[in-house]
Amino acid sequence: MKSAVIVFPGSNCDRDAQTALRQVTGAEPAMVWHKDGALPDGLDLIVLPGGFSYGDYLRSGAMAAASPIGDAVRAHAARGGYVLAICNGFQVATEMGLLPGALLRNASLNFCCRPQKLSIATNSSVYTAAYKDQSEVVFPIAHHDGNYFADAATLDRLEGEGRVAFRYVGNPNGSARDIAGILSENGRVLGMMPHPERAMAGQEGGNDGVRLFESVLAAA
Repeated sequence: MKSAVIVFPGSNCDRDAQTALRQVTGAEPAMVWHKDGALPDGLDLIVLPGGFSYGDYLRSGAMAAASPIGDAVRAHAARGGYVLAICNGFQVATEMGLLPGALLRNASLNFCCRPQKLSIATNSSVYTAAYKDQSEVVFPIAHHDGNYFADAATLDRLEGEGRVAFRYVGNPNGSARDIAGILSENGRVLGMMPHPERAMAGQEGGNDGVRLFESVLAAA
């Protein structure tokens, strides 16, 4: 699998994503600076990493969505390429129009940073197939604007089309219907607020993230 990580000013989880991809694929991902405006040929997977792109000025993810690399990322997704959008990357993906909804401030107005239990809402997506009969995972969370919001019609559509990938157990930030991760219509784009790339080593973050990356590797 040929992969790339997009690096924005303020990204701080790009190296975690790089390490996770290297661990699972055995190949070095391309690290693409947001101003490059072009992607390497033949990519299977793009990761939009966590962090605070542009310092979260204006609105989280909004300025990153207007970066020169944005059109190339949209084109990759439009032709069926895989996009994994994590934390700030999820915010960027909604601002790019790759996923519906928006990410608001946590209901508590506090920054949440801890291991978080999630239920796996579907085991049939390209990102969750390797979990098979596993029903829950624990991923670290680290966000201030992780409260997923969409109108009722959009939420009903996501539910009805099986596009909710993960839900919070205990819902620490007030997300609509406990949603922690959603899929695009074709299932190739996953946006999620928790950090699977920090759950790879079996130590502080556990190793539940490994199967997510193995799932997309198998699909690609």
